[in-house]
Amino acid sequence: MTVSEFTPRLLTCDLLYTGMGGAQSAGGVVVVGDTIAATGSADDLRRHYPHAAEERAGPVIAPPPVNAHTHLDMSDYEFRALPYFRWIPEVVMAGRHLRGVPAAERGADVLAGLGQPLGDIVWSPDVMDALLAREDLQGTLYFEVLGTFQEKADEIFRAARERLERWRGLEREGLRVGLSPHTPFTVSSRLMRLLTDYAAGEGLPLQIHVAEHPSELELFRTGGGPLWENRMPQLYPATVTELLGRDPEPDLTPVRYLDELGVLAAKPTLIHMVNVTPDDISRVARARCAVVTCPRSNYHLQCGTFDWPTFAAAGIEIALGTDSVASGESLDVRQEVAFARQLYPNLDPRLLVRAAVKGGHRVLGSRAPFIRRGEAWNEHYIWQM
Repeated sequence: MTVSEFTPRLLTCDLLYTGMGGAQSAGGVVVVGDTIAATGSADDLRRHYPHAAEERAGPVIAPPPVNAHTHLDMSDYEFRALPYFRWIPEVVMAGRHLRGVPAAERGADVLAGLGQPLGDIVWSPDVMDALLAREDLQGTLYFEVLGTFQEKADEIFRAARERLERWRGLEREGLRVGLSPHTPFTVSSRLMRLLTDYAAGEGLPLQIHVAEHPSELELFRTGGGPLWENRMPQLYPATVTELLGRDPEPDLTPVRYLDELGVLAAKPTLIHMVNVTPDDISRVARARCAVVTCPRSNYHLQCGTFDWPTFAAAGIEIALGTDSVASGESLDVRQEVAFARQLYPNLDPRLLVRAAVKGGHRVLGSRAPFIRRGEAWNEHYIWQM
């Protein structure tokens, strides 16, 4: 070992988050060899390590962020920003042939290379088998289930349970299997209860897409609107009442529907949550559910803006996800944080970084590595945004 390898390096940044407590501005990390010697404010570290060779590392030093919600099997899609009701047929449906194991593997390669744990929505059993076999992934793979007809709920549930029980036998430390009933309007009320009751009883993590587009509010209030008009009729019952097991009504929202159905008691992570009411936020807070926001996807599909300040004020755990590359443009959550800083100019950027790291790990039920004295230094701790 040469003398230079013993020379302390002081890596400075605009924002330091060690994985503990809150983040701090103008922070730094002292590294000797490949070991962390100290963390703290840049000025304090300069005083205590006057002989350290100072380097500006980048805007942020923090554990790698978590991509708490993505669709890896869409990684071969091209990004297109379109209104929601054009994006579905022109991008998602038109590109169905691009989905599958090769695309999911390529997306997994990207996240593994970035060192970012993931919460991936998996609709294909083949994709689940392929991703579970990988040694380089960390996070949760949520099996997605759909089914709108009440009379088919038991059959769909039995098939999903059989698959989940097999996959759970293939779990390893750091990579779990979860469950995702797709949305409140693509899963019948009976199937939704069967799936979420099973998940709660088995300790399976849950994710549900909720309140992404404004038309969801109209559907639950009136039983109609563009979401119902643009459906594929052969995949749905004749009326929304048959799907929900109750009549739409003026004050009904997707969140209230899930709460009164008993779903929020299972503490699912709720994805998007853009088009909500104050009562919705109160219900989520009481149920102690976490949420994942996908700022770029919501912006590109013209779905609206997640009310971060109000959710944070209610004490709700917030995490970040990229959704698919078709709507989010990339799988790198650091770019999601950078976009969110523009979208929320009055929000303390330390909250965004904490959400991307600790919020994401709390959603997945894992723990972020700590940047602290005695721990190994990892170049993934330097965020380039």
